[in-house]
Amino acid sequence: MNFIRKILILLFVALKCCHTQTFQHPLDPLSPNEVNEIRAIIKKSNIKFLKNVTYHFVDLDEPDKDDVLEFLSSRGKPKSVFPRLAKVVVRGGGETYEVVVDLIKKLIVSDRVYNGHGYPPLTFEELLQASLLTQKYPKFLESISRRGLNASEISCMPLTIGWFGEIVTKRAVKITCFYRNGTTNIYARPINGLSILFDLESQKVARFMDRYQTPLPKAQGTEFQPSRLKPGPIFPNVTNSKLTIRNNMVTWGNWKFHVGFNSRAGVIISTASIYDVKEKIDRRVLYRGHVSETFVPYMDPTEDWYYRTFMDLGEFGFGKSADTLAPLVDCPGNAEFMDGYLVDALGQPQLLPRAICIFERYSGDVAWKHTEIGVPGRVIRRGEPEVTLVVRLVATVGNYDYILDWEFRQSGSITVGVGLTGVLEMKATSYTSVNQVDEEIYGTMVAKNTIAINHDHFVTYYLDLDVDGGTNSFMQAKLESTRVKGLHTPRKSYWRVKQEIAKREAEARIRLGLEPSELMVVNPNKKTNVGNYVGYRLVTGQSGYSLLADNDYPEKRAAYTKYQVWVTPYRKSERWAGGFYADQSHGDDGLAVWARRNRKIENEDIVVWYTMGFHHVPCQEDFPIMSTLHNSFELRPTNFFDKNQIAYKS
Repeated sequence: MNFIRKILILLFVALKCCHTQTFQHPLDPLSPNEVNEIRAIIKKSNIKFLKNVTYHFVDLDEPDKDDVLEFLSSRGKPKSVFPRLAKVVVRGGGETYEVVVDLIKKLIVSDRVYNGHGYPPLTFEELLQASLLTQKYPKFLESISRRGLNASEISCMPLTIGWFGEIVTKRAVKITCFYRNGTTNIYARPINGLSILFDLESQKVARFMDRYQTPLPKAQGTEFQPSRLKPGPIFPNVTNSKLTIRNNMVTWGNWKFHVGFNSRAGVIISTASIYDVKEKIDRRVLYRGHVSETFVPYMDPTEDWYYRTFMDLGEFGFGKSADTLAPLVDCPGNAEFMDGYLVDALGQPQLLPRAICIFERYSGDVAWKHTEIGVPGRVIRRGEPEVTLVVRLVATVGNYDYILDWEFRQSGSITVGVGLTGVLEMKATSYTSVNQVDEEIYGTMVAKNTIAINHDHFVTYYLDLDVDGGTNSFMQAKLESTRVKGLHTPRKSYWRVKQEIAKREAEARIRLGLEPSELMVVNPNKKTNVGNYVGYRLVTGQSGYSLLADNDYPEKRAAYTKYQVWVTPYRKSERWAGGFYADQSHGDDGLAVWARRNRKIENEDIVVWYTMGFHHVPCQEDFPIMSTLHNSFELRPTNFFDKNQIAYKS
């Protein structure tokens, strides 16, 4: 009897387990166990690059969109198990290999040598080696001694070199060095005149030149450590009254979305939907959104600076550069944190604690307000404070810190913000006053012997909007000035709205500011109760475009920055505006190239690409540390709901 009882208990447990089986969300980032499994599978394979490989990119291979949507519609209990693949890019024997690993079948699905232009993201380990080995190079030590500097006080930073028409390229970086000696703000004391090219493959200095000397800026007045400044305000410790986080799924108010972490993009927002109070259903808004690329060209064309035209995501990665967030500094007291995992050059998982924070924000803004005095004998005052949910990541790429926010509003809007802070890139000069300057200095004198160089930041976002469904169109609502005709009033003119649906990619390539218009993604298959297209509007912020010449090599690599808005049909392989292999790329891959095909975008699954542009002319208030410079854009419901969602609570 005991034996039979045990069998029945085991059967009950097995049936219960099967009945309550849960499936992993298809967009969840790779776990440490999966990363270890990937490394083990590659080691056991017969691929010829087995020895001395370095891992440059390990990430979830983008799953089929239909599989993700089926997973959501089944409430996490699909009828079948979907493929879970990982994309791995490694270097070995001077070549780049692309490998796709099936994590369910535990085997390599495909492997190939990449023979195109450009290289994968750099690893932290090789950048560190470049810095350390340079500082042991005999000619470098001689130059430092000749300048009367203490070698133990030197910090060197490897910088990517771009591409300037070379037919054959080698993976290399250029080294720039700084003298600490009295400050932790290393960028404030640059050592001019040293030109050091470091070969990443041979791990040796390929070229060294010491051409000239300029006076070092003083250390005095360059410090920015908090211990030497008064502490800032402490955020109030309030609770997140509407927030629920389960694994990577976030629910807040009427919003539901998935938060992911990626070594390249940093934070990724996926499958964002909002509950329609009237219709009592979740309605799709944003399938996938993240930073796609940043382009940061400096405006100094001299020998020591011309190559500084960085593509931060493709060369370094916002995820790889992400900070561990500090409570009460980076995020308020009510923040909840999510860890991230990176993969080092050996293919091993590395924990990044508190990579992302999520919190309700009480900004003091007003969500809505009205005072009515038109009712006899009464003054009616009604309103509601603005409470939003913020998802934040901070990435430090060299001297700059990028604060990346996704802010969800009760009204159905999503505000996407970027904050720029950190330290300027500066060069030393013999000048101590602008009155002495008799040449082009390509920037602003921010302190004695110190010039901060003019530069740009172009932050491009990938926005796969699925407005109330997967087939959308891009519409411009242009405002036209019109003369009054046939009416007997004193008015002479007014403006009216002319709506134009873009049929192909060329019609949706837009340089903002040339004419007043509203930009919308609409669902042409669905209309509101009064007949308007259901849509979301792109409310743009500060939107500079690149002023570099079209035939300039950096501009060839980042040609998409000539326009702030592009629209393309969805292709899961087209996510990185500057091309996947951005380091030393030639501009023959990426958004501007894809869009030349002029594909159909009307009533299709489409992606909007939007670039926030900063033209940064430095000023003395940016020294020694920059106050945060903000920019943002908004995805705002436009005829998406029958009326303001907040009004249903009134």
